[in-house]
Amino acid sequence: MRRHLGLWLYLAFSLVILAVCHYQALTAYAQLVLMFIGINIILSSSLNLINGYMGEFSCGHAGFMAVGAYVSSILNVWLFTSHKVFGPPVLSPSSAVYLFPVTLLAGACAAALAGLLVAFPSFRTRGDYLAIITLAVNYIVKSSVENIQVIGGARGFMGMRKVIEEMEAVWRIPWIMFWILVFTGLTVWVLHRFVSSSYGKGIVAIRDDEIAAEIMGVDTRRMKVAAFMLSSGMAGLAGGLFAHILGYINPGTFTIMKSTEVMVMVYLGGMGSLSGSVLSAVVFTLILEVLRPLQVIKWVVIPLLLILLMLLRPEGIMGNRELTDVFPGLHRWFSAHKGV
Repeated sequence: MRRHLGLWLYLAFSLVILAVCHYQALTAYAQLVLMFIGINIILSSSLNLINGYMGEFSCGHAGFMAVGAYVSSILNVWLFTSHKVFGPPVLSPSSAVYLFPVTLLAGACAAALAGLLVAFPSFRTRGDYLAIITLAVNYIVKSSVENIQVIGGARGFMGMRKVIEEMEAVWRIPWIMFWILVFTGLTVWVLHRFVSSSYGKGIVAIRDDEIAAEIMGVDTRRMKVAAFMLSSGMAGLAGGLFAHILGYINPGTFTIMKSTEVMVMVYLGGMGSLSGSVLSAVVFTLILEVLRPLQVIKWVVIPLLLILLMLLRPEGIMGNRELTDVFPGLHRWFSAHKGV
């Protein structure tokens, strides 16, 4: 059916990726780049919900990413592995195959709760105060983790690789790639459904004119909180997946620089464009890998590219349009039709 063509295409793409990874037709480096692309798609799409669709300015996404990374990592190490701090595993290590997505979602819920704690005081204010508050939260989370010695403090936390090894011992497939493909597709689908719903229309109305939206009966505070929690939770989900890719996390990973990377992807793709967020995540990740040999110099080149983009195309690659707006013929294939 045409209405499900996008789903079938993504399933086919995912099966191909899993097959080539399973039979090692791709190098470990290429697989790592693909996984980082999936992580960046989740991060850029979720932040675009706040900075693009809602018209606010959040610049502490890495803080929520850190919450999800640490919560899901600690749960997995505590439940499924032997650890010098937590002791023997609480559950059978083989049960990680079934409970791994549960711990990832637990990390996402913890990040969403952190987003709720930020949203309540910040949305009482107007203007750029959200940017200041989220920036402060980013530093608070990083500093707090650095001072909790039971989870490694500034040295970092590790042990997640053992969880993946236990999962592969039960069924030898590329588990991390599998779950990244699942949650990347699920994130894009959920955000698409959300922005197309009445909540999404209310959020766009808030961006256009918050006072007019309130007059028309939109519960602006409730919608802001819901959107911010959803965005924060998805950042936490990306953090959990990121932690298990590397098998090690360090507070220094989740600095303002990481938040800046996510903001660059949002503005590169276009404010209020889900297609733009996906496209920019792919392009930006590949640019980072191409410029990796330049080391520190790449952080001069990348801002220069962003400046050129702002001068030549300030609305980003897609602006506030989707692929179906740029290529109207796609409506014929991806929209629901009677009798199809």
